[in-house]
Amino acid sequence: MASVTEDELEEIKRYEDFTTIDWIQDSILERNRRIRSRNDRWKGIGQTWLVVSVVGVCIGLNAALISIITEWLSDIKMGYCADGWWLNEQFCCWEIEGEDATNACDSWHPWSEVGPARWFIYVSFAATFSFVAAHLVRSLAKYAAGSGISEIKCILAGFTMQGFLGPSTFFIKSIALPLVIASGLSVGKEGPSVHVACCIGFIVAGWFPRFASSQAKIRQVVTAASAAGVAVAFGSPIGGVLFSIEEMSHNFSIKTMWRSFFCALVATFTLSAMNPFRTGKLVLFQVTYDRDWHFFEIIFFVILGIFGGLYGAFVVKFNLQVAAFRRKYLQSHAVAEAVVLAVITAMIGYFNYFLRIDMTESMAVLFRECDASTGGGTGDICQTSIQWRLANSLLLASIIRTALVVVSYGCKVPAGIFVPSMAVGASFGRMLGIMVRAGYRAYPHSGIFAYCDPNSPACITPGTYAFLGAAAALSGVMRITVTVVVIMFELTGALTYILPTMIVVLVTKAVGDLLGTNGIADEMIRFNGFPFLEKEDHAYGVDVSTVMRTDLYTVPEKGMSIKDVESLITSTDVKGFPVVSVASGSESLEPATPSEDGKSILLGYIGKTELKFVLDRFRRSGQLDVDTPCLFGPPLPPPPPSAPVSASRPTRLVSNRMGELVQGIEEEEIPETMFERTAGSEGVEVWPWVNQTPMTVSPQLPLEIVMQLFKRMGPRVILVEDHGSLVGLVTVKDVLRFIAMEKPGYHELSWEQRGGLDGLLEEVWSIGRGVSSRVADEISKLRRRWAR
Repeated sequence: MASVTEDELEEIKRYEDFTTIDWIQDSILERNRRIRSRNDRWKGIGQTWLVVSVVGVCIGLNAALISIITEWLSDIKMGYCADGWWLNEQFCCWEIEGEDATNACDSWHPWSEVGPARWFIYVSFAATFSFVAAHLVRSLAKYAAGSGISEIKCILAGFTMQGFLGPSTFFIKSIALPLVIASGLSVGKEGPSVHVACCIGFIVAGWFPRFASSQAKIRQVVTAASAAGVAVAFGSPIGGVLFSIEEMSHNFSIKTMWRSFFCALVATFTLSAMNPFRTGKLVLFQVTYDRDWHFFEIIFFVILGIFGGLYGAFVVKFNLQVAAFRRKYLQSHAVAEAVVLAVITAMIGYFNYFLRIDMTESMAVLFRECDASTGGGTGDICQTSIQWRLANSLLLASIIRTALVVVSYGCKVPAGIFVPSMAVGASFGRMLGIMVRAGYRAYPHSGIFAYCDPNSPACITPGTYAFLGAAAALSGVMRITVTVVVIMFELTGALTYILPTMIVVLVTKAVGDLLGTNGIADEMIRFNGFPFLEKEDHAYGVDVSTVMRTDLYTVPEKGMSIKDVESLITSTDVKGFPVVSVASGSESLEPATPSEDGKSILLGYIGKTELKFVLDRFRRSGQLDVDTPCLFGPPLPPPPPSAPVSASRPTRLVSNRMGELVQGIEEEEIPETMFERTAGSEGVEVWPWVNQTPMTVSPQLPLEIVMQLFKRMGPRVILVEDHGSLVGLVTVKDVLRFIAMEKPGYHELSWEQRGGLDGLLEEVWSIGRGVSSRVADEISKLRRRWAR
């Protein structure tokens, strides 16, 4: 085993905060429930769709309220409505039509007519909103920070984080999210909206005992809720379902897909009925394109795809550097960090229109089509007289927003990266579109523009470039493909732009693959040390014997008293114990490692939770004494007189109580007779709770095959036996520790393992010193030559 640094040890210890779900045991429980409730089948189906419907309605209502509050808080930084303080700028000036409605609206009053005063009030509101949000998160719900997508991926894969989907996280994140977006931080609400939606699904499902008792059903509802969260964020129900398939879910069944689709549909319908923007649209930047594109524009679509791949690689790599710096130096200054970032963002962004307004509003402006009727308006985005000034402003906004996304994503407030990335891509795309349109206007008869109608000034639509740039940036940073295409199609409803979107996304994916970039969610999983097995198969070149634990705590089928078992439970931190046979000729077998009993025959496995439950029930029935033996194997009848005496263990026969095995039976349904000592019993019979058919593998089995067993079947533990003898066991956490410590196969050193930001600066400094020393040597050589 390679030497481990302190940072790697800290990373490995994080796995202990998670509890693994045994999906096989959960499947057995669910099968038995289904058999017992065969007559109530239709009742169960109806209850399932009722839960999904309630979850969808709640997600839609929550999304509408968050959107309304966010709009009001964003506008209150600039001014207030004289007709009602609760109205935002759009509703305050509702009766005035046109793009110059704000300037002609007498009801909307800015806080001051003096420019520096307006700037100071704007920055003060940003600081206040960020302070309140960060303080709420730190004081009341630490899990409300961040996006939440990485953690939900781990939860859906079979790990439990207590409180991550609880009511406190839901309420605090719902309150803090509008404050964070209104503060102007370069973070989005779409990722946190998925977390909030999953909280709603988890809470609502917990109200129904049928779901609360089944981990699989809970996760089906949470998966459906994640689809609904994306659906209401982008107004894209099908895109939400595809996102849950492509990004969130570890194993996605057809049944889960239908429930996800129905939940997303109900949530989207509820949001549409609420109509939070009073425009009939589900999102603020929803557009409709009716102009066609030209084949020569594919060149520029490829440029947008290259930009998306480069943007994703840059943001992912340098955000990990910032995250390492944050963990090392800013761990105890989360509130101050959020306030400082909000103040810096507001101070810089106030002087650039595309940074000053809300990001969704900015995209609504950038996606706009221009025709003869659109001249001035918000940001003068359609005026050709200032097109180069607009292009410079958009380029500056793209660069600044990218830097702000890198340093802001991951701070201890609700923070997503979907919309900030789309805003960066939209700014760059609109800039490129303006430049292409300017080239067409300057050289309309050039060969590249031969497909354009010379009598039509609208050959180039810059808004579509912004739209495709947003798709490229989102795909580049999240590393999702089909989902982005469908979301963008549902945003525009334009069939003609599916092919350009596919071209852009495929080029983005190719650039990302070339640079070896992973999605930001997967990188944050690895950075935070979350227990998650990747979907891709990798060849590690080792057997399971390299990874398995050999220092096992086992229990013999007989020979241990109640006192010994209770001592074993309290003195160990394992989740269960393999049951082994008693060696011939020995009176008892103490809990020991296989090295002390190299030929321990494996009989089964019992979890610590089940063992505690059995002892507690026997104690309550008065059948328990500290010196009473514990029987982990069924009684064996005496051999017939004619049978030869064998030194080996006799063949196990079926006893008259084998029908009372309680594998997959819920606690409240176990009869009390199971906790009564039978006549002639040698001790307390624990064997009905022993899993006599645990999942086992050979020590020579490749590690990647074992990982496939964990991913597809979901056992909590896999026992390793060699010709019937127990030699070790392996869990998901053991595999993850091995990967974290050994870095086998394909794994490269992460940015944090290279030393983080400090290591990067040291590398740059060392390279600079090396270059300067070489330059000095060359100069000295030249001087000597000239001296000769």
